[in-house]
Amino acid sequence: MTGLELATDVLVVGGGPAATWAALKAAQAGADVVLADKGYCGTSGATASSGTGVWYVPPEPAAREAAMASREALGGFLADRRWMARVLDQTYAGMNELAAAGRYPFPAGPDGKQLRNGLQGPEYMRRMRIRVQRAGARILDHSPVTELLTDASGAVAGARGHQRQAGQPYRVRAGAVVLATGGCAFLSGALGCNVNTGDGALFAAEAGAELSGMEFSNAYGIAPEGTSVTKTAFYSFATFYREDDTVLEGAASQGGRSVIARTLLSEKVYCRLDRADSAARQAMRLAQPNFFLTFDRLGIDPFTQRFAVTLLAEGTVRGTGGIRIAGDDCSTTVPGLYAAGDAATRELICGGFTGGGSHNAAWAISSGTWAGQGAARHALSLGVRAGTRRLAAAAAGGAGLRPTGTPAPGDGFRDVITAVQAEVLPYEKNYLRHGEQLTASLRVLDSVWQELRATLHAEGGDVVRARQASAMAAHARWMYAAALARNETRGMAKRLDFPAQDPRQHHRIVTGGLDRVWTRPEPLTTTPDVPLEVAS
Repeated sequence: MTGLELATDVLVVGGGPAATWAALKAAQAGADVVLADKGYCGTSGATASSGTGVWYVPPEPAAREAAMASREALGGFLADRRWMARVLDQTYAGMNELAAAGRYPFPAGPDGKQLRNGLQGPEYMRRMRIRVQRAGARILDHSPVTELLTDASGAVAGARGHQRQAGQPYRVRAGAVVLATGGCAFLSGALGCNVNTGDGALFAAEAGAELSGMEFSNAYGIAPEGTSVTKTAFYSFATFYREDDTVLEGAASQGGRSVIARTLLSEKVYCRLDRADSAARQAMRLAQPNFFLTFDRLGIDPFTQRFAVTLLAEGTVRGTGGIRIAGDDCSTTVPGLYAAGDAATRELICGGFTGGGSHNAAWAISSGTWAGQGAARHALSLGVRAGTRRLAAAAAGGAGLRPTGTPAPGDGFRDVITAVQAEVLPYEKNYLRHGEQLTASLRVLDSVWQELRATLHAEGGDVVRARQASAMAAHARWMYAAALARNETRGMAKRLDFPAQDPRQHHRIVTGGLDRVWTRPEPLTTTPDVPLEVAS
């Protein structure tokens, strides 16, 4: 192979908050670290483009109890209290560290104390990039990973990728790999999500890892029609209207989005943020200025003028499914492989429901910290500069790279993307789920997978696109297989044909496989491992 060759202890794949926390903590633990980002670390991804709330709760028993109890029912009682407590502890420590070591300019409240329950994404990620670099980690920008490498024992031994600006392939041999590539939004156009195509889940499955909670993947965010900003929380101040300006009864940002989806199948839906008083309006503009940028450019006052809205699919970016976590250090079932952020399942703290920010941001900080430290421990246990010892590393990638049949010339990845989007973006297929439609869509997706597995192949920069298309197809199949395995409504996994919650299905659903997708129930356990101490 020509191109860049590197050896390191820990390779972090991704460039958002989970990836940067993982790289930072691995470097602080004494490991040599390389971070490879699909875009420019610090500016790409969902967090870098907007503000986010953070699940930051002071260590007061009553406050912590309320924080843990607040979403248990929404998530179908699938969350784990021990993991919740760990994340609350680690997030509290991480945010305080960001204030002290990162010098993040948190605003002050009326009492003069800093308000540390929210972050402005651009500033947050700018500072995290600086912290990663100062810790000694090497950053490979515009260098999407395309597949993992494994050794003879099956342990992960690094990755291959493509450097877009240099126009060349690269390989990093590593003692451990952290996948922090984000979830999958299926190129729906949601702000900051076009790098979130489910790549990490595909890489993990190809190496033999499992996934969990993939049925909790039908998240859709409200956005002004023709735009990309999905700040659904602000729509709690909205009244929704039909085309004739009558109120759309039952429509709401929480608990009423399905009404919006059903109505959008036949007519436009409009709204006004007319329930916000003057104080709320001012606070909203200060908290999320990018939310109002589109309105200001269009000359619309969203508080007094109605505007058309749509729903954009956000999949597992706001869903809770992802790579299954097997240990307190965010290790997976594959030796040397760790997962963090939206690429990893958030069922442990959210069960079957989450929204934007808050728990997601806390999970990114916490899981990134634990995965980085765990990966460093694993790599350093192999010996100094573990990557230099991994000489016989085999490529693990399949779909889009090594077709099982005759490669088809051209840009077949475009057809794959179009076919996958046709099954996962429409409301009547993914959001308003019914067993018959799920079965029909899965049949189509299986056929798409069989075809791409046999013929999809690309060269140069198109390898990245072929792998993204393959990851989207795999993601969709895992989603619908898990959704069919849950014959009930729990969390965000709603089934029109099974509208009630079934106590007999109070379990998680693990899934995996590539050419043949499988699912199995996983009973909830009350036997905890010895928890790790809060990392500094």
